[in-house]
Amino acid sequence: MTVNQKPPLLPEPARRVAAWCVVALLVTGVAGVGIWLCVTLKAAVTPVLLAILGTALLGPLHRRLVKMKVQRSLAAGLTCAAVVAVVGGAGYIVVGALIDSGDQIIASVKQATTDVAGKLGAKGTSLDDMSSSLKDLVSKFGGSAASGVLTGIGIVGGVVATAVLALLLIFFFLRDSDRAVGALRSLAPSSTADTVEAVARRAFEAVEGFMRGTTFIALIDALCITVGLLILRVPGAVGLGALVFVGAYIPYLGAFISGTVAILVALADRGFVIALWALGIVLAVQVLEGHILQPVIQSRTVQMHPAVVMLAIAAGATVAGILGMLLAVPLTAAAVGVIAEIRLRYAAGPAPGAASAPVSGPSTS
Repeated sequence: MTVNQKPPLLPEPARRVAAWCVVALLVTGVAGVGIWLCVTLKAAVTPVLLAILGTALLGPLHRRLVKMKVQRSLAAGLTCAAVVAVVGGAGYIVVGALIDSGDQIIASVKQATTDVAGKLGAKGTSLDDMSSSLKDLVSKFGGSAASGVLTGIGIVGGVVATAVLALLLIFFFLRDSDRAVGALRSLAPSSTADTVEAVARRAFEAVEGFMRGTTFIALIDALCITVGLLILRVPGAVGLGALVFVGAYIPYLGAFISGTVAILVALADRGFVIALWALGIVLAVQVLEGHILQPVIQSRTVQMHPAVVMLAIAAGATVAGILGMLLAVPLTAAAVGVIAEIRLRYAAGPAPGAASAPVSGPSTS
């Protein structure tokens, strides 16, 4: 005798939607707690994230030195020393160029403001009105100038401390990279060690591919814009090219900011016509990047839709400002790589005899 089963309260499609909603809420909750912990512990988390990006970028150089029979600690030290030399030199060139051209940029902006105010003066807005309003604003908030200077000194000290700690972590990560897989497998349960290793490899490969592709694209952009500015005889062309190189690590927004600075310098020193030529060079380089470099180079490393990149940058800026904008895209690339690896492994199902087979991947030595 069969027992009559009661029909389910909800149809099958509704139950599936409810299950996916529960999963989405759980994932969102875990992600929210993770972000909250990262923000709360940002003094420790930020150097670690920067060190991971630096390790992903410098890993190939370190591996090449090790293959040349250089001792691992010495190879890591030489790699970090090269980073300090390159970053320090680029920073010196950028700051020097901006200081040399700063007065010209300010003068051009003042002249543009005067022209706009002159055109609006007939309608009741004059430069004197704007100047008096600015004086009132400065007098209102002038009392906080000293605290602002102290805050700026504290920020600079924090940035220097973070950079030094990140550099030390890069040294240790490079030196001990051959032990990373073993340590990761020892922390994971034995039944899931292969999956954890594969997911970790995929995430790191995504970050490494993004950093390598972005660096190559940034180098081409900087060279093209530097050559163009040198032809136009714009002062500080080398420094502006270095600024373009650094800004390229923040997709879209970094190129816009560095290109704007280059155009302002051209406007201040060479006039309106040369500024238009500089604008044309910047736009041409951006077209080259968007239609040729990005599809060809990034398609071999990690693929992300521009909308995903823009949303990631916006979210990173909301959470951690400029640093969040810098870290958002590579972390998103790592997340995309993890999701792709999980879908690949669980959609195909376990292969026969795959439980005991080691997971193949790039050498970490």
